[in-house]
Amino acid sequence: MNTATAMVSLQQVGVAFGAVQALRDVSLTVHQGEFVALVGANGSGKTSLLQVLHGLLPHTGQRQVSAEAAAQVMVFQRPFMLHLSVWNNLRLALWLARVPKLQRAGRADEALQRAGLQDLKNRPARALSGGQQQRLALARAWATRPALLFLDEPTASLDPSAKNEIEAMLAGFKADGMTLVMSTHNLGQAKRLASRVIYLDRGKLQADLPTARFFGEHAVDARTDLFLKGELKWDMK
Repeated sequence: MNTATAMVSLQQVGVAFGAVQALRDVSLTVHQGEFVALVGANGSGKTSLLQVLHGLLPHTGQRQVSAEAAAQVMVFQRPFMLHLSVWNNLRLALWLARVPKLQRAGRADEALQRAGLQDLKNRPARALSGGQQQRLALARAWATRPALLFLDEPTASLDPSAKNEIEAMLAGFKADGMTLVMSTHNLGQAKRLASRVIYLDRGKLQADLPTARFFGEHAVDARTDLFLKGELKWDMK
């Protein structure tokens, strides 16, 4: 049993979009310091689960958040960049997070260094490449010092070099002790970064295991094995 602080817990959560049941009777707890990867085929419920964990979707069942997880941020697959410079995107995020004025410049500088964007601080954020925008989104999130960071497919549509840069940032956040929950289609990425893997299939939580066990020591069921082999056909039945 994990004795670390429970950050956010779900009990028998369900989410429906009309006749489509996106999540079915999902119960789980995210603990402090974990890096949780949510995996599953398209339509399995990964993004819906992320949004429920972050409090963005109405649902049945219960969601409980600890005081330690009050500061939390979500970085979306396509992060929104304001029509401002890289520097001012960071400064505005810090203002919105109510970071004291005297700390904002230092925090923004630290974040730029962490993301390797120091030389681009005055460039319009929307003029950055896709990988640079994602690094800025992560830097913007990190600068607010969240206890819990949610990530929805943070490297989707990026080239291998940009993916490596994002993974390096996330590995650094993990080493700092931040709690992360990430949806991903990239099983190699989940294997490299996560301490725990949650596998969803048609809205149901089918496996919740330490990463090494998920990838190497078990056979949950036939559909999970097909998914790991890349042979699972998409359906919502």
